[in-house]
Amino acid sequence: MTEIADVLSADGFPVFLPHRDGMEFRCVHQVLVERGWQAATAAHHLHAAIFALDVFQLASECGGMVWNLNGRTPDEGAVSEAAIAWTLGKPLVAFSDDARSLIAGQINPLLAGLVNFETVRAIDEIPAALQTAFESQPLSSPPAESLAPNLQRAVDEGRRLWAAMTAEETTGCDEAIADVVVRLFIPEQERPALI
Repeated sequence: MTEIADVLSADGFPVFLPHRDGMEFRCVHQVLVERGWQAATAAHHLHAAIFALDVFQLASECGGMVWNLNGRTPDEGAVSEAAIAWTLGKPLVAFSDDARSLIAGQINPLLAGLVNFETVRAIDEIPAALQTAFESQPLSSPPAESLAPNLQRAVDEGRRLWAAMTAEETTGCDEAIADVVVRLFIPEQERPALI
């Protein structure tokens, strides 16, 4: 994934790579545990925050998506993201140079269909394929008011989380990020009493 992101960046594409550019789970989790949450409860709410952040990036900030299909079965998070991109009409390019699969060397048709049964087989061909996808399927993010309510809620929560994460004074382990996670993702009744 990092190699794909690096190739795209070198070709001038801005890239959001969730495990590199998203929230650092370990650090924010530690802050929440130090604030009094049980580790499992903190993890549950952080997963909701990560979901919202990734959905916001995909639905609102990203013009398209490059999907790594490698593996015996593709990463389930990436499958979900690809389905969201496809549903929103975002340009979607699939990369696969892996012969492993569950269906006689073929990609599951419900996955392959999201990319018109076409995949890119070499990483260095991804930028050109993405450019072609943009040219054949112009950017057209749906207006916010047309999003399903659950998708709009995730986008709104992710936007606020991203704003906190990109504020000049914050870092990946910053207390301000934990504050936003608490405000957005942890119901009042689940917040520990402060002494």
